[in-house]
Amino acid sequence: MKTLLSCPCGERIRGEDEDDLVEKAQAHLAAEHPGREYDRDAILFMAL
Repeated sequence: MKTLLSCPCGERIRGEDEDDLVEKAQAHLAAEHPGREYDRDAILFMAL
């Protein structure tokens, strides 16, 4: 299960599980990188 994502901006995003990680990553994108959107598969592909 992947629960950690390092954003290129330096932010580390950690989730309790993959669903939580995807939710937090999408919230980070909306807040910090407007206009950039990644679907679940793309986020999990980049995650550890």
